Amino acid sequence: MKPILAILTLGVLASTATQADSNRAEIQGVISHYESALNASNTDAVLKLYGNNPTFMPQHAPAQVGRAAVKQAYDNVFNTIKLNIKFSTHDVEVLGDTAWARTTSAGKATILANNVVVNEGNNELFIFKKENGDWKIHQYLFSTNQPRQ
Repeated sequence: MKPILAILTLGVLASTATQADSNRAEIQGVISHYESALNASNTDAVLKLYGNNPTFMPQHAPAQVGRAAVKQAYDNVFNTIKLNIKFSTHDVEVLGDTAWARTTSAGKATILANNVVVNEGNNELFIFKKENGDWKIHQYLFSTNQPRQ
């Protein structure tokens, strides 16, 4: 009886590890698509990555809660700057249908009003929720890791 229990336990652990790896890969895919959408200044593509009730917490601004507010915030960002950044993922943790990821981003931002290019770098925290079987950004917060010039 003990060998059967041991085999079943190993099978459950292997299945759980495989699911965790799958979730982490899916979440990394969302972050990669988010990077592409930001670099393309594509609000519609960004919004497709967010869930039904998103919160976007940009630095130096109030939290933007709900799809309409988040859309307006990204439209404002893309009307102000053009990004060319790359994300690095440092941690992804999954707990049921909720997950979070800690990332950093680095690159350049072009200020559209005067065409000045500046260094861009942030620390980010993504909180994800699984909606209809897909990982979606539920809340996103960032702060600069670049000193003001």
